[in-house]
Amino acid sequence: MIAAAHSTVRKQGYAATSVDEICAVAGVTKGAFFHHFASKEALAVAAAEGWTERARPMFELAPHNRLDDPLDRLLGHIDFRLAMLDGPTEDYTCFVGTMVQEAYATSDRIRAACEASINAYCQALAPDIQATIDLYGAPEDVSAIGLAQHVQSVLQGAFVLAKTTNDPAIARGTVTHLKRYVRMLFGRGGAA
Repeated sequence: MIAAAHSTVRKQGYAATSVDEICAVAGVTKGAFFHHFASKEALAVAAAEGWTERARPMFELAPHNRLDDPLDRLLGHIDFRLAMLDGPTEDYTCFVGTMVQEAYATSDRIRAACEASINAYCQALAPDIQATIDLYGAPEDVSAIGLAQHVQSVLQGAFVLAKTTNDPAIARGTVTHLKRYVRMLFGRGGAA
């Protein structure tokens, strides 16, 4: 049911996704759904937690993580994200980003679960950013967590822009600008 929630919400949004649709995609009865989850909101919270666990190995096992230079790892991560921006929008957009845009004002439980998932991404990226700052230097007001949040916000914004055009090209352009910014920030020139 978690995977069914991920695919359905990414395709049509949280509000437009019914328990019946999740059950149909998951191949379970409504009774089975309510045996595991008290409500659609409870499933959404569990699905946000599941999203974090689903994404973690994909990011941790990516080839760029084996690079010695932390800036190369950070740029490799951005390239990895850039390579993911292809196909239908529901295939590359963020489940928790999609859900929190709709539910932040109506469900504090969903908002908090999405916040935790997004923060987990930022916390995972921060050590390589800190190592890059330590090695290359950075302006005084640049922090590892702040830059990780910027990376996350650019990605989330890129997903929104891609949804407006139903085409990943605009998202790829935005992430290319992010890579250029990171290169300039750490003295690697502006070429992406």
